Amino acid sequence: MVGIVIISHSRTLAEGVAEVARAMGVGKAVVEPAGGDSEGRLGTSIDLVEQAVAAADDGDGVVLLADLGSSVLTAKMLIEDAEGDAVLLADAPLVEGAVAAASMAATGADLATVHTAAESARDHRKTN
Repeated sequence: MVGIVIISHSRTLAEGVAEVARAMGVGKAVVEPAGGDSEGRLGTSIDLVEQAVAAADDGDGVVLLADLGSSVLTAKMLIEDAEGDAVLLADAPLVEGAVAAASMAATGADLATVHTAAESARDHRKTN
C-alpha cells in the first residue's frame, strides 16, 4: 500500500493531520507524521522526514504532503537524495490532500493515483 507522510513545522499539526487522514483511510492507510525539528520545536528535520518515509514505505511508494516554506524544501531535498521515483511530493492543501491521499491509498491504488488524488484536493471548494 502507498504510504503517506505529513511534513509540518509543528509536531502537533503533523500528528493531527495524520490522525484525521488515518481515520478517513478507514484504518488501512499508513500515514506518518514528521513535524517540528529534532528537538520538538517549530521547524523541520530531514531526519524526522526520512524516518517517517521509512515507516510509511512498504514498497509501493510514499506521497509527501508539506505545509509550507522549509517543509516543502525539506521534502524536495529528500526526493533529490532518494533513489528512483518511489517518493513524490504532492502540491496540495495539507489536510484536504492528506485525506484524499489516505482515502485513495486505502483502496490499494498505485503511487501515481494516490498522488493525483492528493493534488486534486486543490480543486475542492469549501463554499460556492
